[in-house]
Amino acid sequence: MTKSIVKEKQPFERLEMKKEDLLEMFKYNKFKLRILNERVKTPTTTVYRCGPLIDLCRGPHVRHTGKIKSMAITKNSATYWEGNSEAESLQRIYGISFPDNKLMKEWKLFQEEAAKRDHRKLGREQDLFFFHELSPGSCFFQPKGAHIYNKLIDFIKEEYWERGFKEVISPNIYNANLWKTSGHWDHYAENMFRFEIEKEKFGLKPMNCPGHCLIFDHGVRSWRDLPIRMSDFGVLHRNELSGALTGLLRVRRFQQDDAHIFCMPNQIKDEMKGALDFLKAVYHTFGFSYNLALSTRPEKFMGDPSVWDQAEKDLTESLNATGLPWKLNPGDGAFYGPKIDVNLTDALRRQHQCGTIQLDFQLPLRFNLNYIDDKGEKKHPVIIHRAILGSVERMFAILTESFGGKWPFWLSPRQAMVVPVGPQFNEYALNIKKKLTEEGFCCEADVDDGSTMNKKVRNAQLAQFNFIFVVGEKERENQTVNIRTRDNKVHGERSIDDVIAKFKVLSKDRVLNSEEFALDSKSS
Repeated sequence: MTKSIVKEKQPFERLEMKKEDLLEMFKYNKFKLRILNERVKTPTTTVYRCGPLIDLCRGPHVRHTGKIKSMAITKNSATYWEGNSEAESLQRIYGISFPDNKLMKEWKLFQEEAAKRDHRKLGREQDLFFFHELSPGSCFFQPKGAHIYNKLIDFIKEEYWERGFKEVISPNIYNANLWKTSGHWDHYAENMFRFEIEKEKFGLKPMNCPGHCLIFDHGVRSWRDLPIRMSDFGVLHRNELSGALTGLLRVRRFQQDDAHIFCMPNQIKDEMKGALDFLKAVYHTFGFSYNLALSTRPEKFMGDPSVWDQAEKDLTESLNATGLPWKLNPGDGAFYGPKIDVNLTDALRRQHQCGTIQLDFQLPLRFNLNYIDDKGEKKHPVIIHRAILGSVERMFAILTESFGGKWPFWLSPRQAMVVPVGPQFNEYALNIKKKLTEEGFCCEADVDDGSTMNKKVRNAQLAQFNFIFVVGEKERENQTVNIRTRDNKVHGERSIDDVIAKFKVLSKDRVLNSEEFALDSKSS
């Protein structure tokens, strides 16, 4: 049937019809009647006709069905009417089309590769994490997954220390009065978990900024104290719809590398430059490229136009200083300040928005935050909301898929596997494991006498151990190991001390392709 419709080149015709006629035409479908009654406020509206089909639609469309040379139905899923969990459940059908079969074939190959790298699949296979129906949207990280999670946080904490950020710890639960002051109770309540304690209303925090405002306001602040750079890895909760939960990409419980910079207007330029440099350092470490865009003042905004103008000028100069291309999104800023949008590109050339660099003139006013300037007068600071990883859970998912489960050495929970060639060398293999573990490396030894050496090596490679150490009589006598990688590159015999020294370099320098060169005799 599809081929026949394409061959007929049925045109898509835009028609304007009376609302009363459409109500009669669609009286068999309560959902279309609901759309007409609730959304159409004019005597007429548009529909499209294609062959025998007429349906409500704003358009536009291709000119005729002959333009659809290749088409596929990709999936279906349950969804609530208008996203309301109290409303009816419907089925949503997803499809895609291309102007030729070659593009469709390329797309399908891409989808196959993406399916192999799906973080939910790799998470199960590598014993990294799982979800449970008794806590939907909240991830259980197993030991190996927690290792990666903590390495990501440790990486950011090291950068924080070098860049003058001070870590704070703030409460998870706040009285409703805080959220009313910040505006979240009125504008974000449906995304919050709210409850009563002793007849008082409270909410779990969905973000850290209101709590950081309380910290800033605890005591008198001088202009000499600014900028104050606060970081926080506190647990956040957002009440996402169950149908929207998607592995680690969309969860209810998560942590962010969240930071808020309280500064004077004349410090914005330098702080933005520092934030962009921070972003570059982190994304370069992961091997990501990224795109930048400046979103400027919308029609409805709050604050002094001259402050906005200066801030946008400072952001423009900061972006120009990076030497990277960027684009302008006029009028796309938030009502409380301009922002820099960051979209990273992963190994599959997919784009993700994770990082945030957002100016905020509004929150300091809502909380009446002040510092004393050099003339002894009270002034409101500016807040810069800043995250590099964004949600650690989301970044975990992106990295899992971008690396395809082949974790770089510094993140890997499976850095080395020791394989003895026979049972008589088990003790030596366990001694090597002990030495490497004491040095802080993730090392295991396969001393299962029921498996052959070749099978053990293959199992370690499939499990994505970065390095496999084969040991026998010669290695025991020389106190060495014979090294190969998960990709079967053979590095040969090395002393344990040499291995430990080079493992330390791989960890400290966060080398991405460590197996390619790191244990070469000439590497440092």
